[in-house]
Amino acid sequence: MRFFSMAVCIALTLLSGQVSATEQEQKAAENKAEVLEEKAAQKEGDLPVPKAEAITTSEVQAVDPAGVAPLDDAITCLARSIYWEAKGKSTADMEAVASVVMNRLGHEGFPDTVCAVVKQGSESKNCQFSWWCDGRPDTVQEATQYAIAKEIARKALNKQLNDRTHGAMYFHDRNVKPDWARKYIRTAETKMFLFYKPKGGDAR
Repeated sequence: MRFFSMAVCIALTLLSGQVSATEQEQKAAENKAEVLEEKAAQKEGDLPVPKAEAITTSEVQAVDPAGVAPLDDAITCLARSIYWEAKGKSTADMEAVASVVMNRLGHEGFPDTVCAVVKQGSESKNCQFSWWCDGRPDTVQEATQYAIAKEIARKALNKQLNDRTHGAMYFHDRNVKPDWARKYIRTAETKMFLFYKPKGGDAR
């Protein structure tokens, strides 16, 4: 009995250590993301993010692991957008959605935080990111797809994604033909989406 009690104590100690380590990684990821988000909004060039400032894979996966957290940090907002706009689609589709968010960040007419970019238009029910305006629950349903979305969000914030949209700030599903698309220049396409930018210039 005594041996069993000791074993339980050791297991609980180890478990509490793991929880603490996970919480530390989550906090580190959120802090790094806040700095990277601010730099991206200020358009501080395209130089690679120094290794010490970059979000790691284990750090990003420690953020909102169940996909139920409030959307109030850059990683969660970006990952949830990638997930809901393109889950189950190709990596190219998912990465392109991430690029649109980052291209909008801090650009004239758009907010300077990822969450504000994602939620923009909600007051008028005219969201670019339609999942935010559809009135449905935003909690994650497929853990594997969400893990992929978080990894893409990590690369986007770390400036490790090639912008396959070529500076696009707008996109739509191939199956629809919105009137607004005629006002912009088409920059790229993926299997699922078409991408556009303003005629007066790109997102930089």
